[in-house]
Amino acid sequence: MEKYTYNYPRPAVTSDIAVLRLEEFPEILLIKRKEDPFQGKWALPGGFMNLEETLEEAARRELEEETGIKAGELIRFDTYDKPGRDPRGRTITQVFVLVWKKEMGIPQAGDDAADLSWFPLTELPELAFDHSLILADVIRMIREGD
Repeated sequence: MEKYTYNYPRPAVTSDIAVLRLEEFPEILLIKRKEDPFQGKWALPGGFMNLEETLEEAARRELEEETGIKAGELIRFDTYDKPGRDPRGRTITQVFVLVWKKEMGIPQAGDDAADLSWFPLTELPELAFDHSLILADVIRMIREGD
């Protein structure tokens, strides 16, 4: 797994959102990053938390900026701060899960998203960061029916 450390002046707290569409078969919404260092790579919507925000507020803001989706109920999934995901050990990511419904709006790429697409959980593209590990956990949750 490729590791990358943002040139960020302080420890970073991020919120990522696994947006699931569960109509016929499970799919996940991924964005294609527009900016370096992950330009052209697929990832979960999300990003850095601002100082005045809660983790959930950051997740909602990032989701709306990158996909245009106004989130319904966000489910707090897991916190990723395991050694090795960031060589400096300075990035903590709170992952949320959202089950998408049509009334939330049709996703459209914006902000740091050059593109977006729904992917079957069995056919994921190459992912930025450690999102393959996160998505393996999300898929396990779905299969176990949690």
